[in-house]
Amino acid sequence: DDEIRKSIETTQLRLQRERGLDLTIFSPRASWMRPDIGNISTSRVWSRHCNDLIARVVGLFPNNFVGAAQLPHSPGGPISECVSEIDRVVNEYGFVGCNLNPDSSGGNWRDAPLFDHYWYPLYEKLVELEVPAMIHVSGSCNANLHTTGSYYLAADTNAFMQLLTSDLFLDFPTLKIIIPHGGGAVPYHWGRFQGIALDLKKPNLETHLLNNIFFDTCVYHQAGIDLLLDVIPIKNILFASEMFGAVRSINPRSGYFFDDTKRYVDSNSKITDFDRREIFENNARRVFPRLDRYLKNRFT
Repeated sequence: DDEIRKSIETTQLRLQRERGLDLTIFSPRASWMRPDIGNISTSRVWSRHCNDLIARVVGLFPNNFVGAAQLPHSPGGPISECVSEIDRVVNEYGFVGCNLNPDSSGGNWRDAPLFDHYWYPLYEKLVELEVPAMIHVSGSCNANLHTTGSYYLAADTNAFMQLLTSDLFLDFPTLKIIIPHGGGAVPYHWGRFQGIALDLKKPNLETHLLNNIFFDTCVYHQAGIDLLLDVIPIKNILFASEMFGAVRSINPRSGYFFDDTKRYVDSNSKITDFDRREIFENNARRVFPRLDRYLKNRFT
């Protein structure tokens, strides 16, 4: 426990305090989920180990962190392993979310698309537990795909496109999916996606997807955040700031870390203080009902 405290207090928690953040939904390090390594047995043991350690951190710092799970997905493995693990960590540890990896092969895209019935038992469990899933791939084992620079962002866009071309949310109208990194290419190519939806005889994107899909603010420059806030409705944006994440350097132009995203939201000239409160807190409370109940029980 002393080693954990030292590790957290000198890194994650230190940056949280410096950036004015109160609580983090604490999830596994995405690049080390690595479902492509070993088999379903490997993934099961590794996921349980990571989730147990997340729960231990939350237990040591209950005012600063709440847990989100790694799922034991594995190429060709049964989805039942993911179902049982999310059930375990929600009911035993009070976790409020999970990472959902749409490509357990590490960049070779051998899994069924997100609208395939393969995933349905997991979606049923997530709906039952009121737990949203964040789309997040892990480390790339494909030399064509840099893990954080191309694979992550391409996977975000790919996941959005899979959901756009499907009718998944007709079957699961209360399922909540979060797409990180500002949605990858989604805001920048919103018109293209609108047009494709029309060509496929889908409803407009606001009706078709935006009751169920949400985007975070892990975008590393002001113009990118401004575009996200211009294109995506405020109700669909959740604040996120990667600390010790994909980019750890300081922007020489600003003198601040690239991933200090709160500064970009604060500096946007178009949104209101009400909008910022929605982005920084209230949207997360709506998307993560268990988080909202946790906060009410703990701090009121």
